[in-house]
Amino acid sequence: MDIQNYIEHLSNNANAIHAMAQNVSHEQARWKPDAESWSLLEVINHLYDEEREDFRAHLQGVLQDPILPWSPIDPQGWVTERRYQERDFETSVESFLLERVTSLAWLKSLDNPDWQAAYDLPWGKLTAGDLLASWAAHDLLHLRQLNELRYAYLYQAAAPFSVKYAGDW
Repeated sequence: MDIQNYIEHLSNNANAIHAMAQNVSHEQARWKPDAESWSLLEVINHLYDEEREDFRAHLQGVLQDPILPWSPIDPQGWVTERRYQERDFETSVESFLLERVTSLAWLKSLDNPDWQAAYDLPWGKLTAGDLLASWAAHDLLHLRQLNELRYAYLYQAAAPFSVKYAGDW
């Protein structure tokens, strides 16, 4: 596994997430297309908590001692439990970016990690390599979500005008 490649992906993903969070109003940060969707603010805070409490923490655990039990996580529950929607958007973005810097520094400090080290989950083994690749993929899933939210907000804000000329979404 080429860790430098993943470090670059995670760094580039953070830059893209930061770009998607630029020029967002207070209203837009909290806007949701429907009751089941997350807002931009909720997505950013999810990324922040996942950075600290899931991907980095679990990868550290697998590399250090894959037998130790993982701390439980509840990404869906945290949205309301931790009141993501009530947080400040700019502070949330900054917090995520600072955590990513910490993660990148930690990844750069690793000396010959065992990417085959695995943690036993109810559905099978999850290797350190699986976790690192999933971390980068997780960013991309949420970049897609951020993009969809920005598009949906623009679409509704454009009324009575149309964005049809832009092409099909």
